[in-house]
Amino acid sequence: MPNLPRTAPETQALFLLINDALPQTQCTRCGFPDCASYARAMAEGQAAINQCPPGGQEGIERLSALTGLPTLPLNPEHGTEGPRHVAIIDEAWCIGCTLCIKACPTDAVLGANKLMHTVIEPWCTGCELCIPVCPVDCIHLENVTDTRTGWTAWSAQEASTARTRFEARQLRLLREDAVHQSQLQAKAEHKLADLAAHTKGTDNAPEVDRKRAIIEAALAKAKARQSAA
Repeated sequence: MPNLPRTAPETQALFLLINDALPQTQCTRCGFPDCASYARAMAEGQAAINQCPPGGQEGIERLSALTGLPTLPLNPEHGTEGPRHVAIIDEAWCIGCTLCIKACPTDAVLGANKLMHTVIEPWCTGCELCIPVCPVDCIHLENVTDTRTGWTAWSAQEASTARTRFEARQLRLLREDAVHQSQLQAKAEHKLADLAAHTKGTDNAPEVDRKRAIIEAALAKAKARQSAA
């Protein structure tokens, strides 16, 4: 039977099924920024089903069953299948730089600036994104495959928890960015008003115009980012 183009509702339905079948590590090894983006690309026929190392060969077989595409070996360009890991921070060496906190896709790292960090293991997906950003190499991976259940050491509940935490983190980042942009806009508006007040009646018009142009450009940029969000 020929592989006929799917309608938009069919593509959306397939996307949801594929996304549910992924381990939700958000590790980016598939070449996409998150699991949902990879699932969307597969549903639209824009990505192969063998690009997820955490899902492994069993994951590829599941994706094959959902998409009707032939089963393939894992593409080595995206990594190799291996045991399930969680990140562990050597707290004696942690300097509290917060870089791992910013890198963690599920907010599984607890800590604050210049304070010791620790990993909340049930929330860690083993994505390894915290490893390269640590400036003192105090993070290592621990094999926990034997302590977990489910296909390729991932249960549906663990995948659901990881996805929920990732989505919550994305919303938090959007809210924080909106607040930050609002603060920048208010600061720029204050500077513009202050400039107008302090230069009223002066003859330094070129310098005033230059500063006003800089501030107005900053305001326009902030408003554009708010509109895009």
